Amino acid sequence: MTRSVTTRGSIVGRRAARTAVALSATAGLTYGLPSLATLRRLRLRVTPTLAGVGADDHVALTFDDGPDPASTPQFLDVLAELDVRSTFFVLGSLLERSPSLAREMVAAGHELAVHGWDHRPMLLRGPRSTRDQLVRTRDLVAEVTGRTPRFVRPPHGILSAGLLVAARDLELTPVLWSAWGRDWTAQATPRSVLDTLAPDLRGGATVLLHDCDCTSAPGAWRSALGALPEIAARCEDAGLRLGPLAEHGLRGR
Repeated sequence: MTRSVTTRGSIVGRRAARTAVALSATAGLTYGLPSLATLRRLRLRVTPTLAGVGADDHVALTFDDGPDPASTPQFLDVLAELDVRSTFFVLGSLLERSPSLAREMVAAGHELAVHGWDHRPMLLRGPRSTRDQLVRTRDLVAEVTGRTPRFVRPPHGILSAGLLVAARDLELTPVLWSAWGRDWTAQATPRSVLDTLAPDLRGGATVLLHDCDCTSAPGAWRSALGALPEIAARCEDAGLRLGPLAEHGLRGR
């Protein structure tokens, strides 16, 4: 009798363990499912607003990973010469080191948005850590510039359920991109950036570039910097306005 009870208890225990593993895997899959939206072509069809598809006569120019006092001021100079404003998705850890640069960016008419406190993918964080990343960066942007950011883009463009929930609660609109220049590699040049962008540089596009090499090949930002005048010229020739997300006509949250 004792053996029978022990056997049944062992079986029940194994079943419970298998159930727990299955539930854990399901929860993990559910948490990670939004990351499927990072597949650019798929999200263009399924979630165009998330992909940054906006007004037909406008192209949104965005930069990730700054601000960096070694590179960002050079972008500000070129953008001023072109009379173009843009959106910078900033890392809180870098913003904390260069608050005066952030104020200069806003004074020049640029928009600051939330990229995270650091560049670790959000899928490697739990909901609480994810929310903390967004809150700390949002609050620092508001404190330093006097303007509360409207948009968020997670590091690597990798979404999670935790990020989407936190963004909704914090009144931040997630925006990824519909065109990029692959400007983060050691082989990138202004010409390669332009060639990569060309098929997707059209009305309604959100362009992703980088104003900092903190997560890229050293000096890779120079490829994006060198491509800016031609990007602006191509938009002008096509009768397209080039500017920040605030002017892109997104539907919002």
